[in-house]
Amino acid sequence: MTKYAKSLKEYNNIEYDEKKIIESAKRLKQGRKQPTSVALEEQTVKDLKKLSQKKGVPYQILMRMFILEGLEKMKKVA
Repeated sequence: MTKYAKSLKEYNNIEYDEKKIIESAKRLKQGRKQPTSVALEEQTVKDLKKLSQKKGVPYQILMRMFILEGLEKMKKVA
């Protein structure tokens, strides 16, 4: 049987501050991102993954960075 950290006895005696939990939930809800789908060629994804390894970030984050940078450039031009 697998034991998870939250099932350990030490967690039974923890008291939570309800106000802090609600504040954190509100911050999380505001910062949520909307999932999207983009069809890319297999080679493009491979190239993104290679570059992301060199940069040390996940490739989805790298794609988001590219999109945001491109959007900022387009806003400046428009």
